[in-house]
Amino acid sequence: MSVKPLIVAVVGHTNTGKTSLLRTLTRDASFGDVSDRPATTRHVEGAAVLVNGKPIMELYDTPGLEDSIGLLDHLDSLASGRRTQGIELIEQFLASDEANKEFAQEAKALRQVLSSDVALYVIDARDRVLGKHSDELNILARCAKPVVPVLNFIANEDAKVGIWREHLARVNMHAVAEFDTVVLDELCEQRLYEKMRSLLDANVDQLNSLIEDRCNLHRDLKRASAQLVGDMLIDVAAYVTYVQTGDSPQTENALSTLRKIVSSREQRCVDQLLELHCFRPEDCLPDTLPIEGGKWGYDLFSPQAMKQFGLTAGGGIAAGAATGFVFDAMVGGVSGGAMTLIGAVIGGVLGAGRSQGKRLIRKAQGETELRCDDQTLRLLALRQLMLTRALLCRGHAAQQPLVMPKPGRLKLPQTSVAIMPASIQLARTKAHWSHIVTDAQGYKAPDPARLEAVRSLTEHLLQLLKKDENKQIEFP
Repeated sequence: MSVKPLIVAVVGHTNTGKTSLLRTLTRDASFGDVSDRPATTRHVEGAAVLVNGKPIMELYDTPGLEDSIGLLDHLDSLASGRRTQGIELIEQFLASDEANKEFAQEAKALRQVLSSDVALYVIDARDRVLGKHSDELNILARCAKPVVPVLNFIANEDAKVGIWREHLARVNMHAVAEFDTVVLDELCEQRLYEKMRSLLDANVDQLNSLIEDRCNLHRDLKRASAQLVGDMLIDVAAYVTYVQTGDSPQTENALSTLRKIVSSREQRCVDQLLELHCFRPEDCLPDTLPIEGGKWGYDLFSPQAMKQFGLTAGGGIAAGAATGFVFDAMVGGVSGGAMTLIGAVIGGVLGAGRSQGKRLIRKAQGETELRCDDQTLRLLALRQLMLTRALLCRGHAAQQPLVMPKPGRLKLPQTSVAIMPASIQLARTKAHWSHIVTDAQGYKAPDPARLEAVRSLTEHLLQLLKKDENKQIEFP
């Protein structure tokens, strides 16, 4: 037998974040209109929360209570000194002409409360406690429905949580939930449902299912994000291209192409993460996230980008010369121009000094192999992990562009060869694992060994994401 969805009315004064709360609880950034202008919502709008494809809760956004003082006076006048129950006064008011005239907005909200199982009374915790708030709670109490006050925007430095809790206790409101529709905290959402559960004996099973589903959703989002990042890292680590030694122009062209290919692959991962977390491309803007026109603004291979994340390029690299690539000279001769370029890269990226680079070049014959170095892979991993962290705690009502957490600094070993995860090291030897080019050209059958490498790397990345957000991310 199907279970009737829990019906929830979201009410409160104008401009307290009622629509924002629905956006965040439903993970739908497009629900309703969010604005700093008062009385943005003029009609009742609803949205369903699904669990296993079935609606378990219906949330209804209501117009703001604009004149609670006038309405409370009107309700008192209806009583005319009689000992009348509050619900009878509310019903009498809704049947009167005033409900369609000067108190039309309030009437819409109260009708929804009466047809709901519970009301969430949204309070902007940054506001001062005023008489209108007590009047609104007084009116809602007469509806004979459970009411859960929700303190919104608690992450803001101006939030007056303690003052509000004291005031609510004085009007006998003790099941208070703290929330923030901009900075999402999964524990705050869970506690909101727990407060509702404490007042709704008939809906305990539904709310338990909802709490469990939200926990699973957060866990699954972390895993899916780590898998997307891991797949991207395997793609880049395995990718290799070749140039003919002795051809400096060809080498420089190959470097430029390789940069574009790797940057494009990273951008695809960014797009996938945004879609996975139900955000839009416009949620990330250049002034807060290092992207420009939908692309990461910082050059992935620039010393500035590496410095931001606590990474350093090798000191032997000439200014701006091929940062982020390793050349493996294999066979054939090398021209003087190519020798200078390749020597700088080997000496800088491998950290072995220019003399070591020259020694390797002397042994070089034939073609030269180009691929991304470990530091570039670290930078790719760090940027995507930090983006994932930011998305996991971003509410879907956020109006400001994404603000990335401050990058942590890595404690890198001062050796020429840093240890990378085994899956990355293995990918270095499996050029056919890279789908960077084949994805664009057509379908490529999955390689079981590659799938296992992505799985292993996903587990490694998950451990990094599970670290406390105030701590740095270290990769590997």
